Amino acid sequence: MTEHLTKETFLSKVFNYEQNKDWKFEGDKPCVIDFYADWCQPCKMVAPVLEELSADFAGKLNIYKVNTEEEQELASVFGIRSIPSFLFVPSTGQPQMAMGALPKDTFVKAFKDVLGVEK
Repeated sequence: MTEHLTKETFLSKVFNYEQNKDWKFEGDKPCVIDFYADWCQPCKMVAPVLEELSADFAGKLNIYKVNTEEEQELASVFGIRSIPSFLFVPSTGQPQMAMGALPKDTFVKAFKDVLGVEK
């Protein structure tokens, strides 16, 4: 199940940018963050794919969603200019951003290559 993040849950589960200047992942497993908006058609197309992947990779990674309309501060911290945008966050190392509606196989490849997670 994908989980919606607010600024507060983002700070505790992903990255506390208020306390740390350098990237420091707060989570216990790699994650993907979907920056989206309710009015965005490509975002709506990706949503069921993310739900499916969330079930496929349950226990191995977390899939989070951030509504850029409601969480404008989070969107600006990450420089989100277009949606959907996806932040792939490995347990160690730097996160990587991807933009646009991605097909399922691209997510699976990124999970393996960026996050080190396979089914």
